Amino acid sequence: MKILLFFHGGSKNRGCEAIVRSGIPIIKKYIPHAEISLLSQDFESDKNMPGITNLFDDSRVEIKKYSFEWFVSLLNLKLFGNENYAIRINYQKIFKHIPTHDVFLSIGGDNYCYGEQPWLYEVDRQIKKAGKKLILWGASIGSEDLSPAKVTDLKSFDLLLVRETLTFQNLTEKGIQNVKLCADGAFTMEKEELPLPEGWQEGNTIGFNYSPLVYKRNKASKEASIQLIQYILDTTTMTVALTPHVMIQGNNDNEILEEFYHHFKSSNRVILLPDTLNAIQYKGYIARMRFFIGARTHATIAAYSNNVPTMVLGYSVKSKGIAKDIFGTERLVLGINEIADTQKLIQKFDELVSDEAALREILSKQIPHIQSMSYKAGEYLAKIV
Repeated sequence: MKILLFFHGGSKNRGCEAIVRSGIPIIKKYIPHAEISLLSQDFESDKNMPGITNLFDDSRVEIKKYSFEWFVSLLNLKLFGNENYAIRINYQKIFKHIPTHDVFLSIGGDNYCYGEQPWLYEVDRQIKKAGKKLILWGASIGSEDLSPAKVTDLKSFDLLLVRETLTFQNLTEKGIQNVKLCADGAFTMEKEELPLPEGWQEGNTIGFNYSPLVYKRNKASKEASIQLIQYILDTTTMTVALTPHVMIQGNNDNEILEEFYHHFKSSNRVILLPDTLNAIQYKGYIARMRFFIGARTHATIAAYSNNVPTMVLGYSVKSKGIAKDIFGTERLVLGINEIADTQKLIQKFDELVSDEAALREILSKQIPHIQSMSYKAGEYLAKIV
């Protein structure tokens, strides 16, 4: 059986890397003889991905202005309001693999959270038109994202594997039947422990992750985050380890965290982890932190899965749903408007510290269950292929 993982943005986003790294062994556990190939929009970043049979380039093919394809695309758009011809040109590197694979796993877990995207629907249509199995792997989708066109597309899938209960509820309430609840595979991902950097306090280091995505959605959150770090330095003895997790041009955690580092460098209690580590190496550092505060979902999953009490600078259904599945409530998850409120951040940080023992106890009990739910994805997949 030939399985193709597609809509992977590349491993400069360590969360995307974590989905692939963890997904492959989960699939192999239940379908041992599967040939698993990966289509990557950033081929170079995935050259060392373990466990795949083939790595294929999925960079977009641009339509040259005034070319034959350009005129045909323009006519289709102007006369019929139809983008499908252009989409088939842009995404031809996906389409050419349809005849040679049996099962297609759409692994861009957030792809359905960004408004109408006709290219998604056309790729899915062509896969199903060819009689292939189509699965959405580890997705999160908010109720506000579920347009009629998107619901129709999702109903065409053979299986929707969603990673938290809020998305499960959102889809089932729309009458979508082909949905199964699991958990993000990254909860099961291995970790690699590198030597600790200078300034790291064993048992007394707090990780901090902040992203340009959060900054763009609420610019005031940057100053509030700086004030929170200052509060941590003023009221505790902890070292703050700034932890990047996405290094994509235009969406690079490291660039904004470098600003934080230089702001606090003179304190001698703030360190910046390198931006060259892979997902399992970041997880190795996060696992040895006392606390973690993060905006990137898979950085917080790395913390949760190692029983590290975590505060989430949340901005989507996934962070809320994951916390709800662990704690029963959206515990220590702050919405996009709340994270600009310095006092709210400080209040939640104080709660994080005061509830440290209780949070660790809940995590130690719940994470094995969450990890078993991660493996459910492989079990459900095996039953339909």
